[in-house]
Amino acid sequence: MKKLFSLLGTLVVFGLAVFLGRLLWVHYMETPWTRDGRVRADIINVAADVAGYVVSVPVKDNQHVRKGDLLIQIDPAHYQLAVDQARALVAARKATWEMRKLNARRRADLDAMVISRESQEDAGSLADAAQAAYQQAQAALAAAELNLARTRVVAQVDGFVTNLNVHAGDYAKAGEARMAVVDEHSFWVYGFFEETKLPHVHVGDTAQMQMMSGEMLGGHVESIARGIYDRDNPESRELLADVNPTFNWVRLAQRVPVRIHLDEVPEGMLLAAGTTCTVVIRAQ
Repeated sequence: MKKLFSLLGTLVVFGLAVFLGRLLWVHYMETPWTRDGRVRADIINVAADVAGYVVSVPVKDNQHVRKGDLLIQIDPAHYQLAVDQARALVAARKATWEMRKLNARRRADLDAMVISRESQEDAGSLADAAQAAYQQAQAALAAAELNLARTRVVAQVDGFVTNLNVHAGDYAKAGEARMAVVDEHSFWVYGFFEETKLPHVHVGDTAQMQMMSGEMLGGHVESIARGIYDRDNPESRELLADVNPTFNWVRLAQRVPVRIHLDEVPEGMLLAAGTTCTVVIRAQ
């Protein structure tokens, strides 16, 4: 009887070990999870649309801003002068057009015995040319007013100023980014899953994320990347496949990005693009 109980105890312990081993195998090898999760967000590169000296920067690094808030003020003096000149040109071109139009109308009413048909047609053509010049001046005025308005660089989204690299007195070049704004409404998570676990990941599956700091986030699978860069098969200068002559016997599973939409974020939690987390996917 004692031997029987010893045998049964051994079998129970062995069965429990097999069961626990199976659970660990399924968890680590089949359950879709990864420690390689990264928080991402849309980063808006802020650059002036016109060049000029910076007269004020009414924001600080890491400051929260709302859409439409002033970020950079470019010296508007030159652009205001351009607007004034464009308005004067519009007035002059309008007066010329009105004069040419009136002359063409008077010549059109004269009898053919008094004025030739060629003169009448020339007067009409001059009126049309004056009208085109007037419209061109109006377009130039609109462009000058747009440039003047663009001396105010404003935030395009709600978010946080980061990488502030401009100060009053700097010269801003058109199109050169001098700061960035992190869109606070655009945070998501990229989970980089091994290709062996991708068959268990589907769009719409529930996702749980644990940050390195301990906070838990909830979300769902929004999309799965359909391609990654193949470092083993680049192209040569002749656009031919550059095949690596050596082969690694131990092949590591590639990691494919899976985009996770955030549904649940703890109130007051500070999300920062670039932070890491663990991502666990649960099938629907």
